Order: sequence, then C-alpha cells, then structure tokens
Amino acid sequence: MKQYVELLKDNTTLRRLSIVQLISYFGAWFSHMGIYTLLIQLNAPVWALSAAAALTFLPSMLLAPFSGAIIDKVDTKKFMLFLTAIEIITVFWLIFIHSLDALWILLGLIFIRMGTGSIYFQTEMSLLPKILSNEELKIANEIHSIIWSISYAFGMAVAGFYVHYFGTTSAFVADMMLYSISFYLLLGLDIPSIASEQASKVKEMIWSGFVYIKENPKIMHLIFLHASVGLTAYDALIALLADHQYKHLLSVALVMGFINASRACSQVLGQFLLSRYITPQTLFYIFLIQGVGIMAWGVLQYDFYLSFIGIFFCGLFTTSLWSYTYTLLQYETDEAFYGRVIAYNDMVFMGMCTLVSFMIGALFEWGAPLWAITSGLGLLFIFFGFYWKWVQKVIK
Repeated sequence: MKQYVELLKDNTTLRRLSIVQLISYFGAWFSHMGIYTLLIQLNAPVWALSAAAALTFLPSMLLAPFSGAIIDKVDTKKFMLFLTAIEIITVFWLIFIHSLDALWILLGLIFIRMGTGSIYFQTEMSLLPKILSNEELKIANEIHSIIWSISYAFGMAVAGFYVHYFGTTSAFVADMMLYSISFYLLLGLDIPSIASEQASKVKEMIWSGFVYIKENPKIMHLIFLHASVGLTAYDALIALLADHQYKHLLSVALVMGFINASRACSQVLGQFLLSRYITPQTLFYIFLIQGVGIMAWGVLQYDFYLSFIGIFFCGLFTTSLWSYTYTLLQYETDEAFYGRVIAYNDMVFMGMCTLVSFMIGALFEWGAPLWAITSGLGLLFIFFGFYWKWVQKVIK
C-alpha cells in the first residue's frame, strides 16, 4: 500500500490521471447497469443481451490497427480530450432510448462509446511507459487495476440501487455528468505527447507494427497470454443469471449489482495480497487457482447466497493476472512501438471478450446450463496456465 501512495504523491501526472480514471470508471457503471436493465425491462431477446455485451469489446478489436498508429502520431492530450468529449455525447443520446424500436441505435451508441473508451485506455497505457521507470510502471499498472476494481465494486453496487430506485434515464444523466468532470480535470493536466517525431503515414505505421510483433515472438505470446483474462467477460452470464435464475429473489438491477460488486471487492483485495508474490514462476499457479475459483462459482450457482463464495475466489486473482501480464508486455516493447503494441494487445484481448460474450449467449440458447458454461471458462484458465509454462520453456 505504501508504494502506491508514494508513487501517486510524487508523480502529479499519474495522480491526476488516476483521479480521472476513478471518476470515469465509476460513472461508466451507471450507464452499463442502465443499458442491461433497460434491455431486460423491454423484454429484449437473449441475442440482444449477448450483442450488447459483445459490443462492449468488439470496437477495440476492430479499431486497434488504426488506433495504435494514430496514438503514435497525434498530440496525446488533445486526443484524450477529444475521446472524452465523444463519450459524453454518446451517453447523452442514450437518454432518448425507450423502446426496442431503437435497439439498433442503442447498439450503435454502445459501439461508438466503447470504441472511444478503449482508444482512450490504449492512449493512457501507451503514455505510462514514457513517464515512469520499469519499477514504477509495475506499480502504476497495479494502481490502475485497483482503481478499476474499486470503481467497479462501488460503481456496480451504487448503480444497482440507483437504477432500481431512480431508473435508467437518471443513470445515464449521472454518467454524463461524471464524464464532464473528467473532461474538466484533463484540461488542466500537463501531459507529454507520445507522438513519434519520425511518425510516417498511418498505413505504413500499421504494417510496421505487425512486422515488429512478428519479429518478436515473445511479445506475440504475451499478447495471447494477456487475452486469457478476457475469459472473465461475465457480463452476459451475469445478466442471464439475474434474468433466469435469481429473478424470484431480487430485481434484475440489484442481482447484477450485488454479484458484480462482490466480485470487484475480491479483485481489490487480491491485488493487495498478491502483488509481492507474483513472479514469472508463480504466474502458472495463479492461472490454475483462477480456473479452480471460476469452476467453484459454477458449481455453487444453484444457490444465490452460496454462489458468493465462488464469486469471491474467481475474482481474487483476476486483477493480478491482468496487471502482471500487461506489465510483462510493456517491459518487452520498444518505446517507438508502445501505441501500436498496446492497441494490438487490446485488439486480441477484446476479441477474446467478444467471443466469450457471444458464446455464453449461444451456448445458453442451445440448452447448456449456466453452471456448465461457467465451469468451462475455468477449465480454459487452466489451459492458459500450461500455455505459460510452454512459453517459458520455448521462447527466450
């Protein structure tokens, strides 16, 4: 804990960016919860829930080749302000969605908003290696994952109650106001530009980024390894649990809020507990325990209250896996390629999230029980643990 406080105290840019992260992430869960609650209230089909979940991740996958080159080419602060403004505008238009007649407009707004959000994230993660040392970078990634988990925990919990009592439209307004505060904070921040002075045409930069990754196979394997954390894209799974398995207990918004908040609390705790112990050697065991934790959640889903034991263990190792695999990737990447490698990494990661979201909906419609789908995700984590073992032996 002390190392996090000291770094935030000493680095003004990181401190301000972290505050912006906290506010933006917290606000994002209001509209996130509002969108799923609205779809369920409008009796949207299962495919619409899966599509909404998938469109949370799909834009990053499709835009990554272009966004990475743009990040390495344009003024960083102006670009971050532009992206934040787009997010404010898209949330504003969510206010006017009141029926399934506007379903495709809703999905389009989700696509635009999540696309700009993912590019903002890529820009920030490309900026950090420029302003921090290697040791500080590891700590900063852990701070980022803690902020994400804290905002997720409190955001989901508060949003669940907020949507339940005040409705989805009010949630969208609250999100828009919080993003406006983030925009104001960014205005006063001194951010160094990461644009390369030798930046060439976007097309050439895209191609050179792919060539760079091909010539550095360890980077490619680390990208695949980090993508495994995308298996925790449970949004569609939790929405289906709330709508089909636990709807007799509480409202949909409250069920989703409690599940997501509980998982996020364990993620925060896990980052604090595991930070000093995670190394390339222990990473294998963390993958295994993560898989077992998810399988435990699947087995205990038959009882809403018992399932929180599984939720706790499936969330305990997630942030450590995310932050450490991200740090390993940043260590291996040359400064001139930060934007492109981070963007391509996001492309593969979000591709995994998109695939998981679609497959959860498809498997459920084909008759697979939710506990079996959950357990299958746990088995895949065990596979990636052995994949990391192989990478350590074969790739130097």
